[in-house]
Amino acid sequence: MNRRNFLRAGTLAAGLALPALARAQQSAATTAPTPLATPAPLAEPPAFAPTPETGWRRFELTSRVEPLPGDGPLRVWVPLPAMHETAWQRPMGSLWQGNADLMERVRDRSGAEMVYAEWAPGVAQPRLEILSRFATRDRAIDFSRPSATPLVLPRAERMLYLRATALLPTDGIVRDTARDIVHGAKTDEDKARAIYEWIVDNTFREPKVRGCGIGDIRTMLETGNLAGKCADLNALFVGLARAAGLPARDVYGLRVADSRFGYKSLGKSGNVSKAQHCRAEVFLERFGWVPVDPADVRKVVLEEPPGKLSMVDPKVAAVRKQLFGAWEMNWLAYNDAHDLRLPGSTGSEIPFLMYPQGELAGQRFDSLDPDAFSYTLSAREIA
Repeated sequence: MNRRNFLRAGTLAAGLALPALARAQQSAATTAPTPLATPAPLAEPPAFAPTPETGWRRFELTSRVEPLPGDGPLRVWVPLPAMHETAWQRPMGSLWQGNADLMERVRDRSGAEMVYAEWAPGVAQPRLEILSRFATRDRAIDFSRPSATPLVLPRAERMLYLRATALLPTDGIVRDTARDIVHGAKTDEDKARAIYEWIVDNTFREPKVRGCGIGDIRTMLETGNLAGKCADLNALFVGLARAAGLPARDVYGLRVADSRFGYKSLGKSGNVSKAQHCRAEVFLERFGWVPVDPADVRKVVLEEPPGKLSMVDPKVAAVRKQLFGAWEMNWLAYNDAHDLRLPGSTGSEIPFLMYPQGELAGQRFDSLDPDAFSYTLSAREIA
């Protein structure tokens, strides 16, 4: 392996590859289902109302990892955009370079993708750089236009998104709470809305929680402490939905641009090393996968200037209405995986893959401390 050259991963868009490679790929590229039109810039932020009609946006994410060297083997795992959803996200490929002895793209059995790099002991200045490009488009479900016939998930997918995980049990207090919340609801949409509204009304964002939280929903319910961040509050939605018989999933990702609706709390550009964000989806038989994000409603309440807004504040009311059924896609979706075992690691499973991971001589780095790890994630929108 020539470690000084970029290596290919997946099918790269012509603009992403090196010039010679781009020309070769362009001749073999297939036609995209619809053009990726970039929306025109807006003079003033509109009302919060994400819609796919604004068109596709292209982004570039650079992940630079320079972990501290040591005497033992050094390993790093960096998530890649793995969710290819025709309507709202299209990965455009990734390239990487560095001085590791091994650098390869790895796909977990759950579908999560990552670059795995390994250095032999004694490397003075280990480094890895990954360039990923992807396109996104806002999502919005029109609840006035349900499918004429029920939509059905394949049985394997349905079972996957109803299952319990280490931190998302579906029995005991989780099942009992879900039953209480959806009591009297007639349809799966009614049940999902009831769970969403219950979380918005009964949880709150806790700024002291490290990172995005861990999503230990049983402990949250047993202690009555319903505080947390996105990986806690949206995991609570997913766990309660599954316990109520609704297929649901967490989607782990990263904010990559400021909100075009003017919400300071709902976007991040430039250095996005601490801009990880987890969202949720629920499958409804008349609408398919429906995006939700109750955690961002609570984030607006706490953080949107001037801060500590009331639930009847117009800014809060707007996002509360829209975030059942819509996402602004200034955000990258990595994967929806739970309970991952990192390839090549002898350590324990991780609950989800949203941050770069690393270990030295079998000891894990603190993935929530990019300065100490160290890594930098930088995002920009491209024409």
